[in-house]
Amino acid sequence: MAFQVEINVEKEFATSASLGEVYALLADVPRSASHFPKVERFVDLGGNAYRWEMEKIGIGGHTLHETIYACLYTADPNGHTISWTPVAGVGNGLVEGGWTMTRKGEETLVTLHTKGILTVDLPSFLQLLLSPLVVMEFNLMIAEYLQNLSTTLNRG
Repeated sequence: MAFQVEINVEKEFATSASLGEVYALLADVPRSASHFPKVERFVDLGGNAYRWEMEKIGIGGHTLHETIYACLYTADPNGHTISWTPVAGVGNGLVEGGWTMTRKGEETLVTLHTKGILTVDLPSFLQLLLSPLVVMEFNLMIAEYLQNLSTTLNRG
């Protein structure tokens, strides 16, 4: 029987890029997504909804997990926020979250908060072993994503 893994992330970084530059990058969902590691396919579903198909997580030749989910994105240029909500019935994950940006002195502070519930189609007795690996893998990918965004923004 399958089991669920919950992932909660709140991370921030500072950049010398202007609020407008940061917002322009993050509100352009395909451009922002191009900075995310291990994306096998990123599909425009129309209406500012996108399907993420991640590379499989595996050991050797055995696939442990493949994550597919879709989100609907909403950008607020006045509030400098971007949020996303899950598109039900697509894949094996439900992901929601958002970006907030604020100017602090000479820097823009960028905060990511996201929550995901992933259904892993493996026997539930493996949950104690595999859940921490899935969470660790996603945290590593998010850290790399933020580093990639920061590098792009600081090149200006």
